[in-house]
Amino acid sequence: MSRPLENLKKFFVALVQKLKKPGRRDKKLFQVFKLTEYISSETTKPVPFVKMHGLGNDFVIFDDRTTDIPTSEKFLQSVANRRRGAGCDQIIILRPAQSSDAHVHMAIYNADGTQVGACGNATRCVANLLFKELAAEKCVIETIAGLLPCWREGELVAVDFGAPRLKWAQIPLTREVDTLLVPVTAGGLLAPCCVNMGNPHAVFFVPDIAGVNLAEIGPKLEHDPMFPERCNIEIAQILSPDHIRMRVWERGSGITEACGSGACATLVAAVRRGLCGRRATITLDGGDLVIEWRPDDHVIMIGSATLAYHGIFDAQGAGLA
Repeated sequence: MSRPLENLKKFFVALVQKLKKPGRRDKKLFQVFKLTEYISSETTKPVPFVKMHGLGNDFVIFDDRTTDIPTSEKFLQSVANRRRGAGCDQIIILRPAQSSDAHVHMAIYNADGTQVGACGNATRCVANLLFKELAAEKCVIETIAGLLPCWREGELVAVDFGAPRLKWAQIPLTREVDTLLVPVTAGGLLAPCCVNMGNPHAVFFVPDIAGVNLAEIGPKLEHDPMFPERCNIEIAQILSPDHIRMRVWERGSGITEACGSGACATLVAAVRRGLCGRRATITLDGGDLVIEWRPDDHVIMIGSATLAYHGIFDAQGAGLA
């Protein structure tokens, strides 16, 4: 419940207590009871959602076009909680698009309640929903980072992420440095290549990905002073010119099984370093994505999008009421 409504509810509850005196059970008391009941029910009523995942990177998707969805950190954190809520890496809220070129606006929130500009796996999931809703093979999804054209690629979903942002101020970094070799270190990792794919990424290339304790160094690197907006951290091992193994620590969520924008950033970083070709399979903990950095500078991601189940989120049951 938002703070103004919470305060209003407290006021009326207190008023009800004052009116609970002999001889005061009149029409006014009845009206106050009804208003208090209304405030409580309207702000804690159950809301429907869809649970989906892309390679194990999972999302709770709400449709704000049909139901008003709260966006307080407390609400979002309770949804993401894997013991008391629905449990997910990110919460997705669909709203009417502001651009006439888009079919829907997708707002993306991390498990900690912070909003972000891009999520490749969520984009594929939402696109899959829109294909069915629109009875179409193509759609355009609007985010705060821009418009993302999507289309079916056989049984998979393709997303055009547009051109990567490679300048230090676009990442962003706290000072001007070469984004190909950024002076950041932790746990033996040295000088990542930084890329912005709608959100900031730092890609570290290592000879043996199994030897990196991502759970330990991930949060340190995410909060490094070089990254004023924090950063997603990828560690990557080149297996061949067209195959990369990657793991990710996502800003605001921690280790996840996959990160679509991170896979895009990893391919771009590897091409910039001369480590692979412009099309490669990125193997994440949850499975494979195919990423291509085309000659027109656009980065294309191809992968699966899986429906897990439909559900109802009860804010009262999650301890919000």
